[in-house]
Amino acid sequence: MLYSKRCKKGQEMNNNDIWVFGYGSLVWQPGFVFTDKKIASLRDYQRSFCMWSIHHRGTPENMGLVLALDYQKGARCDGVAFRVSAQDAAQTLAYLRERELVSSAYIEVIREVELQSGECVQAYFYVVDPDHEQYTGVLKLEHQAQVIAHATGNRGPNSEYLINVAQNLKALDLEDPELEWLSNRVQEIRAS
Repeated sequence: MLYSKRCKKGQEMNNNDIWVFGYGSLVWQPGFVFTDKKIASLRDYQRSFCMWSIHHRGTPENMGLVLALDYQKGARCDGVAFRVSAQDAAQTLAYLRERELVSSAYIEVIREVELQSGECVQAYFYVVDPDHEQYTGVLKLEHQAQVIAHATGNRGPNSEYLINVAQNLKALDLEDPELEWLSNRVQEIRAS
């Protein structure tokens, strides 16, 4: 998806409707009620397995990896923007904060995302805190694959998380070559 030079004015919002940008598990398992779903892009952040998972997809003894948005000037992350009605906004944000802010490794932000139509909207999303102990920085893809293939947390195998994200992004025609490579490699490791 390419950015337009200038975003069009965003859609008029009804009584404090909100948007939530999903780039990982929210793409395939949002867990909240939404009224609209659009392909969207976020500037200056990249999706990567740069956060250790000690709760959902790993344990403190056998950490997994989860996706996070890592700041990188000039980068772009394609995902899904969910529109949430005003009547569901508070409940949705409470749910997301419980789900995403479990260890303070993510930071909640509100920034502009561009919808596929060219319109821009302000959306909530979660970025990694690079000063948090769960931040991995850049790990080689093979290292990521080995971790993901062997970790399991209270929400299931780390590999399940990766494969679901990769398959659901592909179904939306959102290419992510690193995720596709990791998905194939993790399946190879688990099969051997």
